[in-house]
Amino acid sequence: MSLKTKRIAAVLALILIVLSGPVVYYFYSLYKGLEGLNKTDSQKSLFAAANAAEVESVEPPKWLGTEPVNILLMGVDARGVNKGEIPRSDTMMVVSLDPERKRIHLFSILRDTYADIPDHGKNRINTAITYGPNTAMKAVSDLLGIPVQCYVYTDFQGFIKLVDEIGGVDFYVEKDMNYESAADQHEYDIHLTEGKQHLDGKTALQYVRFRHDALSDYSRTKRQRDFADAVAQKMKSTTSIMKLPSILEKVSPYMDTNLTVNDMWKLASVGYQSKLEGSEQIPPMELIKETHMGKAAVLDVSSRKELKDFVQNIMEAEKSVPAESKDSLKTGESRVSAGKNE
Repeated sequence: MSLKTKRIAAVLALILIVLSGPVVYYFYSLYKGLEGLNKTDSQKSLFAAANAAEVESVEPPKWLGTEPVNILLMGVDARGVNKGEIPRSDTMMVVSLDPERKRIHLFSILRDTYADIPDHGKNRINTAITYGPNTAMKAVSDLLGIPVQCYVYTDFQGFIKLVDEIGGVDFYVEKDMNYESAADQHEYDIHLTEGKQHLDGKTALQYVRFRHDALSDYSRTKRQRDFADAVAQKMKSTTSIMKLPSILEKVSPYMDTNLTVNDMWKLASVGYQSKLEGSEQIPPMELIKETHMGKAAVLDVSSRKELKDFVQNIMEAEKSVPAESKDSLKTGESRVSAGKNE
């Protein structure tokens, strides 16, 4: 090799080192950010005491990375909660992802659904998380009749930070929404006007929390599913991908999950290539039976078997219907859609 060739090679090597530096730092920051979301082995976890108390019978099944995975998403209002106390979940969704068929389905669970809470009798489904994430996953698994392997938990502040960090979301607000509450010093009052607008973290939270209309939680869960899809689409943008380390740094203090970093890598890869096939309310309207638990109103299920069949039929349809046929279907064509009632 001539002296000139050696010099060119040295210059090229130097350029590669300089260019690779930011890349290495990016992936290192991304790894550390993902690692920070899993607090199950850390004293920082809100569930430290609950995890120790939960019995072995509610251990979630393991996800091997190739079979379909069902992830329980829980959003809570942690305001005014004492240290070590776990608040009830304000929002509960199950994301069902099929790595083989690259399909995603979203189930939103009405929080007042009367359900069996493992080792704790029957109660509203949103109380399950107060006994720990494993108990919440098992309660939802028993209700839907599908294995729930993973959970992701966040509070209001985590949601606000996430939406702000991705630059907000352009979204159509279907009607005027107004609600005020002096109980929380008006911190989370809701004032939105109908029309297409840019929602930042705080206004997005107003949108997904609003339930002060005739349909209450029924229409709210529909809005939450629609907005979750909009956030997922925004997250796929190049800008958001490059900002992932920063996003993770901001939301990490408000989130907890049992997903390992390896699981998150797999899910991110599959999720990026997958399509949201549809979304459903649980329980569907025709299976809801309003009743009372003491003096409190709750939503019971008229037939647990029919509910599981309902979920199973959706999952089986995902496996049997060709992708080109499913592309013509719309979410609103599902058996039960809260959107029809709006």
